[in-house]
Amino acid sequence: MNLLYANDQPGEFPASWYAATATPPRPFPELKGETRADVCVVGAGYTGLSTALHLAQAGVDVALVEAHRVGFGASGRNGGQVGSGQRKDQGELERAYGIDDARKLWAVSEDAKALVKSLIAEHGIDAAWRIGIAHADWTAKGARESRDYAEKLRQDYGYTAAEPLDRDGISALVGSDVYHGGMMDWGAGHIHPLRFAFGLAQAAADAGVRIFELSEVHDLRGGVVRAGQGRVAAEHVVMACNGYHGRLDPKVAARVMPINNFVVATEPLGDRTAEVLAKDIAVADSKFVINYWRLSEDRRLLFGGGESYGDRFPRDIAKTVRKPMLQVYPHLADVRIDYAWGGTLGITPSRMPDFARPAPGLWSASGYSGHGVALATYAGKLMSDAIRGDAAGFDLMARVRPAAFPGLGLMRAPLLALAMSWYALRDRLGV
Repeated sequence: MNLLYANDQPGEFPASWYAATATPPRPFPELKGETRADVCVVGAGYTGLSTALHLAQAGVDVALVEAHRVGFGASGRNGGQVGSGQRKDQGELERAYGIDDARKLWAVSEDAKALVKSLIAEHGIDAAWRIGIAHADWTAKGARESRDYAEKLRQDYGYTAAEPLDRDGISALVGSDVYHGGMMDWGAGHIHPLRFAFGLAQAAADAGVRIFELSEVHDLRGGVVRAGQGRVAAEHVVMACNGYHGRLDPKVAARVMPINNFVVATEPLGDRTAEVLAKDIAVADSKFVINYWRLSEDRRLLFGGGESYGDRFPRDIAKTVRKPMLQVYPHLADVRIDYAWGGTLGITPSRMPDFARPAPGLWSASGYSGHGVALATYAGKLMSDAIRGDAAGFDLMARVRPAAFPGLGLMRAPLLALAMSWYALRDRLGV
């Protein structure tokens, strides 16, 4: 089944709180007939929009094609967390890739956060930037590791914005006694993700990017992108599809697995917000299937939790997410759910993103594994730089390219889904 349409109608945003509180740019035309460009970008999420914007600002002629609307995919549906570091912590990166590359990867992540903030400021995007993300640990062992990690970041990376939290500290901050400790990162932040995507799209269009919506790509080869009712001939093609990559390129598809994640927005909590968060921060916890949450501008709890590994979203998304939400906040059992939605993202075996040049003139970045708000945006800048001749940053990310998922052919998807379900079961059993 085509994931672009498995859970969504053509050109329609999900009924999310984000869509209800964001104004999209004017509709862009469908691709019809033949056109030429220096670069054709496939996908109008953060990666594609950022690539197109940075290229256009450098004077490059860019056409961008999107199967639905700009910001339709995970870029407009996620938890909005602009986190520090890579998806793997610095100790893991040092062991896997060496200290020098680990330091460079940390610098990339810091630059990625800074880029999001600078784009919001430069283009006047109403993305509701707020500072602070807390990591919450379900186990005492995890809490000790968070304390040690905050110290490592301070000593080895000069990062002083992360502070450890003991059990009392995390409880006071998040209004729940289920966690043993954690870490507060005041150098991270959170945003309204769909407004950010819309802002990038408008900035790209203002810079001269020709954006085509409702133009699904059905063939891509030899610098010719066939999409919708037309085609684009380009010297360079950028694949920025993440979980919706499908079969555009087998080498990328082998490394990036689509999974579904779900979010709810409660009714406005009013004075009860103090029962949820003592400060206007975002939170993510230590489960394999991560719970993540924050408050909206109108004081709703936006809570993400639960995953699925097939084509379809669950019939009752609100019920799916309410269960982990009440594990953290049992006192919210009487609170109404006003919005519930799902999205498809891309993960990799190593949880490091997949940067690749599958063929001459063909570029790809995807598989951000739930850590993509900042890194996907920065990937666009790295691909823009590489296409224009400075590939140092892109090549660094390509050096840590994940291996392919195990399995071949028709058995790959069910085997991977079985493995992911096993780890999710371990969460439920508290293993």
